[in-house]
Amino acid sequence: MIEVGALDDGDRAAWQELFAGYNAFYGRTWPDERYDRAWADFRRGERVHALVARLDGRAVGLAHFLFHPSTTAGDVCYLQDLFTAAEVRGRGVARALIAAVAEASRGRRCERVYWHTREDNATARRLYDRVAEHRGFIQYVMPLTPG
Repeated sequence: MIEVGALDDGDRAAWQELFAGYNAFYGRTWPDERYDRAWADFRRGERVHALVARLDGRAVGLAHFLFHPSTTAGDVCYLQDLFTAAEVRGRGVARALIAAVAEASRGRRCERVYWHTREDNATARRLYDRVAEHRGFIQYVMPLTPG
């Protein structure tokens, strides 16, 4: 059975391994101090939030998200990071995490949850096409810092 809940103190190593896997999937590497900062932010739960999915008591997935105002609607939730360990993909972990983020967003009276993925991420997009609507937007990014 998949259980989704908040991070606790004992989740640090498993969370960092999952988050490193997420970053590696997108071709990024992070220094330890960035993981330290992210962990501290998630544990405070003020600006950004994190959930972990457990299967048989083991952390196998994560979701990072934040709430913000919108100029065209009420508040919204941005699901920034979603990752499932490779060995449990296809078992409903990502779906459970998305559902938990949606529930947290309803609790905050958000009007919608949205997220991005790479166009070539066909595996994830099969799930996303079932649980959400693709509205045809293309994302542009303007980096403001080197690297």
